[in-house]
Amino acid sequence: MTAAPTEGVPHPIDLAARSRRSPTVLRILLGTQLRRLRESRHIRLEEAGHAIRASHSKISRMELGRVGFRRRDVADLLTLYGVTDESEREALLSLVAQANAPGWWHKYDDVLPSWFEAYVGLEQAASAIRCYEVQFVPGLLQAPAYAEAVVRLGHPDASDEEIERRVRLRMDRQEVLVRPDPPILWAVIDEAVLRRPVGGAEVMRAQIEHLLEMVAQPRVTLQIIPFSAGGHAAAGGPFSILRFAGVGLPDIVYLEQLTSSIYLEKREDIDRYLAVMERLCMQAGPVSETKRMLRQIMTEL
Repeated sequence: MTAAPTEGVPHPIDLAARSRRSPTVLRILLGTQLRRLRESRHIRLEEAGHAIRASHSKISRMELGRVGFRRRDVADLLTLYGVTDESEREALLSLVAQANAPGWWHKYDDVLPSWFEAYVGLEQAASAIRCYEVQFVPGLLQAPAYAEAVVRLGHPDASDEEIERRVRLRMDRQEVLVRPDPPILWAVIDEAVLRRPVGGAEVMRAQIEHLLEMVAQPRVTLQIIPFSAGGHAAAGGPFSILRFAGVGLPDIVYLEQLTSSIYLEKREDIDRYLAVMERLCMQAGPVSETKRMLRQIMTEL
């Protein structure tokens, strides 16, 4: 008997298309499919691990999409889970190579921290990105000269070549906003972000000009929290919320630290950050005022 795909999980032949070409998300989706097939058969992690000559912790990492997949291991698990239909098996097995394929960002391995690599892959597959920033313009909205100034602040001892590669990586990430199916980007920034002359007044004016161009795009929204708002909900610092419509993944909250990052996936954590984001949007100036505020601040630099 063939184990049917669990309700709520995309059919195997749809996973690659819906992953928006991100191996990171495809690994998570394939892992989710394997987990739900295992659970539908009431098979314990230890049993699954024994079937592929591995520990239960490896099965757990596979199901979370945190490790690569071996075709032989996936084939053995599908047999254990009762998936005998050849077309369904091949549909899943054909995804293994795609899930293990390097994303375009792997060419920047020399300047891309491992803890940030997962975020870039998720960012490329997100259908909506909401973010709050208190110190810098969000990376997806940075102009080249501003991005270079920010990178130099974080890497004061880096060579010019390394700086250039880090800036290039940031610019390549922005390609996600101009593809045929771009995500919705909704950013909320503190007024201090625009008042702080990163790179000098000329660089900041160019950056604000860039923001004016970006907010003209239909899927880009920017709100500014004015100093007059006083204290606000996100006292804990910047964060991003990524949504993945149509791929069977829950929202993910991303928190970046100096040398590491945190990914929150529990429903209660996500709900709390969504509530904070909604309050920030209410405290910020309305979207209709964003262009006026940007032009005013630019004249005062």
